[in-house]
Amino acid sequence: MSRHAKRLMAPRTLQIPRKEHKFIVKPSPGPHNYETSVSILIAIRDMLGLATNARETRKIIKSGKVLVDAKVRKDHKFPIGLMDILEIPEGDVLKIVMINRKGKIVLVDISKEAARTKLYKIRNKTILKGGNLQLNLHDGTNLLIPVKDPRNPEEDIYNTRDTLVVSLANKEIEKHIKYKEGSLAYITGGSHRGEIARIKEINRIRSTIPNEVILEGNDDTAFETIEEYVFVIGEESPVLPEVVFP
Repeated sequence: MSRHAKRLMAPRTLQIPRKEHKFIVKPSPGPHNYETSVSILIAIRDMLGLATNARETRKIIKSGKVLVDAKVRKDHKFPIGLMDILEIPEGDVLKIVMINRKGKIVLVDISKEAARTKLYKIRNKTILKGGNLQLNLHDGTNLLIPVKDPRNPEEDIYNTRDTLVVSLANKEIEKHIKYKEGSLAYITGGSHRGEIARIKEINRIRSTIPNEVILEGNDDTAFETIEEYVFVIGEESPVLPEVVFP
């Protein structure tokens, strides 16, 4: 597979100049797929404008000055995607990766306090040998939940599509937001992508057709989307109140 892609053929999720350079650097295989991620080189050079060319950008990255989710990343092709925290301390850069209402990947300002944690959507869960629980999260992260008694797993309180607020320093769960009627959701795809709405009804369909969710936006207008596009972000209010959602 080519390490580069023609800029004009890049995914429409990328908010970058289409004619400035012939090629873009493809994100390497990792926590996010090609269609929903951007390499940190593109983020720093094209989206943040912190360098004028690829050589300058690689120098910044190789110096260990770029952190993703509180970890230094020196691979200029490393992919960042939804809810990742991008930090460049020397440049006073602290951003969260979001999807705006045009379906574009955007970098949004976030406070230092909010950047201590990250929101993870539970994709599925696995029972490991010995009865412990493994939560498989939206960016490929796996979180181990120790279970004292496999015959009575009181610790198994997590469900697919719930959201976890996790400390980036120690990976401890600070908050558990249930995917349920009444919760606030951030819409990540479809015609209502980038919107925040409250879940009014979840229609579970016993077939291969995706379950449908009916939500209500700020203007009290109801709309429908599929579960895959629903990322719960709070109960009464968003857990990231200071973030201006794009």
